Amino acid sequence: MEARRPGNRIDQLRFRIPILVRALVGGGRAHALSLLSIGVPLAGCAGPFSTLEPNGPAAERVATLWWVMLGGSALISTLVAVLIVVAFVKRDSETRVSPKLWIGGFGLGFTSAVLMALLAYALVLGESTLPTPRDGTVAVAAEGRQWDWRFRQPGVSGEIATEGVLNIPVGVPVDVHITTQDVIHSFWVPQLAGKMDAIPGKTNVLRIEASLPGTYEGRCAEFCGIGHAGNVFRVVAHDADGWAAFQRSEPR
Repeated sequence: MEARRPGNRIDQLRFRIPILVRALVGGGRAHALSLLSIGVPLAGCAGPFSTLEPNGPAAERVATLWWVMLGGSALISTLVAVLIVVAFVKRDSETRVSPKLWIGGFGLGFTSAVLMALLAYALVLGESTLPTPRDGTVAVAAEGRQWDWRFRQPGVSGEIATEGVLNIPVGVPVDVHITTQDVIHSFWVPQLAGKMDAIPGKTNVLRIEASLPGTYEGRCAEFCGIGHAGNVFRVVAHDADGWAAFQRSEPR
């Protein structure tokens, strides 16, 4: 079953591009070109590996941080563009701004304030994604290797082992205990959470949660050898009945 995705900025933008193209051909070229210059690059961010199409709380925080950082970078870029324009505008000596204000106030002060605000926001947001103790959390295990993934999920009669497919319940926080059999790998399901490295001799824990039932694509996000490109897996999020049925399956 494919994941149902709610409408979001990327979907809306992708659906509007044909309208913009018609506007470009039929009239309003300048307006359509300006919108296309923004819409086309962002439309390329859609798909199963897009962090801008979240389907879980952790992934939504990652997407929110991306948009906030985009806004912060836009502010700094706008300031730089304005300063470049102002530098070419002829002014008399009485209206000139002192170098200290340009360099200290605008150059250092403004950019530092924006960057510090972004850093503080990122730290607070990152703290909220940590796997803190919580009732009802499901624990699963993921082991990376060259070049696939093995998973262990809780079942009624014992652990259920699967290869290439991780099964989880919908609407429930899931702690993925990540290890590796050989080299460093990285567990990543963009629509459910951020990345977490699998390091030899160490177990890292990543909390994921799916808001909707369906299948979510995952992959190794750390180059791990010649088979890295094919080191992919899937996460199947089950509704209550589906999860109960999976847990009744025979342990392997």
